[in-house]
Amino acid sequence: MVEDLKDQVASLPDSPGIYRYYNEEGILIYVGKAKSLKKRVSSYFNKQSQYNRKTEKLVSEISKIEFTLANTEFDALLLENNFIKQNQPKYNILLKDDKTFPYLVILKERFPRIIYTRKYIPKQGEYFGPYSSVVSMKSVLELVRQLYSIRTCSLLLSTENIAEKKFKVCLEYHIGNCKGPCENLQDEAPYLEEIALARNILKGDVSVVENYFTMRMEEASMQMEFEKAALYKHKLELLEKFQTKSLVVNKKLTDIDVITITSNEQEAFINYMQIKEGAIIFSKNIEVKKKLEETDEDVLSLAAQEMRTEYRSGNNTIFSNIALSTKQEEVENIVPQIGDKRKLVGLSLKNALFAKAKRETEKAEKKEKKNKVLGILQQDLRLNTWPEIIECFDNSNFQGTSPVASMVRFVDGKPDKKGYRHFNVKTVVGANDFASMKEIVGRRYKRILEEESAFPSLIVVDGGKGQLSSACEALQELGLYGKIPIIGIAKKLEEIYYPEDSTPLHISKKSPGLMLLQKIRDEAHRFAITFHRVKRAQGTFKTELEEVEGIGKKTANKLLSHFKSWTKIKDASVEELASVAGKSAAEKITSFVAKKSEPENQ
Repeated sequence: MVEDLKDQVASLPDSPGIYRYYNEEGILIYVGKAKSLKKRVSSYFNKQSQYNRKTEKLVSEISKIEFTLANTEFDALLLENNFIKQNQPKYNILLKDDKTFPYLVILKERFPRIIYTRKYIPKQGEYFGPYSSVVSMKSVLELVRQLYSIRTCSLLLSTENIAEKKFKVCLEYHIGNCKGPCENLQDEAPYLEEIALARNILKGDVSVVENYFTMRMEEASMQMEFEKAALYKHKLELLEKFQTKSLVVNKKLTDIDVITITSNEQEAFINYMQIKEGAIIFSKNIEVKKKLEETDEDVLSLAAQEMRTEYRSGNNTIFSNIALSTKQEEVENIVPQIGDKRKLVGLSLKNALFAKAKRETEKAEKKEKKNKVLGILQQDLRLNTWPEIIECFDNSNFQGTSPVASMVRFVDGKPDKKGYRHFNVKTVVGANDFASMKEIVGRRYKRILEEESAFPSLIVVDGGKGQLSSACEALQELGLYGKIPIIGIAKKLEEIYYPEDSTPLHISKKSPGLMLLQKIRDEAHRFAITFHRVKRAQGTFKTELEEVEGIGKKTANKLLSHFKSWTKIKDASVEELASVAGKSAAEKITSFVAKKSEPENQ
């Protein structure tokens, strides 16, 4: 297989493009971009590159390689991004964010309204944003409504409706927030002029509006219209107040994207900002889980393209703390070293570092909490060793027949689903929970002995003294009894049983240790029940009823549903059986039971 892949690699061109790895099932597992496909792909199959376990795992699964040529490395980045979005290969980092951000939109209608929404439907109007928070979005909308007389009603202000005088002015008109276009008190032209000015605010071009109000204020002053001049002055003060809330550097820095990254071995933390006239108009933190040995430059390049597309940035300048590995011809990437530009990057990086520190604190707190629970469990059960690995067993059967079993494995208090196991009970006929428990526990630890794998720190059996004793017998036969702590947990009173001790231990119902044990026990039960349902759906089980000649699965299920168990069916009279399954079936079952009982009577 590896030789076939090397032959494929040898035929790759020395050109930019993307490469795609598929596994034996034909599933796409990884997409990558490269300036030189030949050099990049061949690096995966050189011994020097096999330093990372994740990469080794990826290479071990590759069955087929495909590639697509691109004109430039940036085109390859776009192509790679499209493939990742569409297919979500398991070894690629995915920049996913389910949160829907708010927008402001100038609706396409006569006397347009400005509203906010979380749905992006381009046909409805001209969208601005997205905004990083509802608060920042509402502050912009509030400013627009303070500066301009824009209607808030949803009336259909067609020429015909206004001419027919279908509407009356509302309170907004009387308090001066609207000029009454619904009663034809305001013409469309001056209204649209105000919308055009409001558009500049929404775009972040505050200086355009500022210059307009300054000019109007000076004109009014020269014409001795002091009340009008005072109104424009008030609007300028509102603008200045709004700017002081968001201004971070000098106003000459405009139409800029800022993106920075900090990372550890497992994750990268990225902050993205959009800057307009020295103000942050959008800011977003994202966390990326690394799947292979991606460099910060590669992760940042992918994130930059993704964020700019997602938030529809048309800015031609990107500031970053490290150089992007892939650049677009029309877009300049700058890594500032001094001055206000450097301060801007520093502010973005500060946000990324804060997100990283917050995540590491959360992990530490989670680990501390988990260790605390395990420590309490160790005290509750009087264990000599830390319960790092806990394995729990449970049985399941269908109305007294068809037994199966399950084992779940928890490591450091968390489910280790790769360690879960299902068991088909092989040596036990009918419902015998004790014998089934002995079989599966014996099979599990015999396998571990043969494979020389790690034993658990604690074995938990779902059940009381009987199930626990059966599990202990299995350990004794393997020479493991006394070497691994083992307990049974009985459901009714949540009693804890120890081997060779008839008196159960009662742990406080509020104990986090008992809660963890209950969680593990419930997970084992769920896993066993799920397995049993799957087996039943597949028709794998055959009840004792189906051993009766002339009794099919349908009749057997009908009888079991009514009598609930094989034992009750055996004890039922011919008349009782006949009332459910008919006289013929009843006689066959009675005859079968009588024959089965004959050896016992001799």
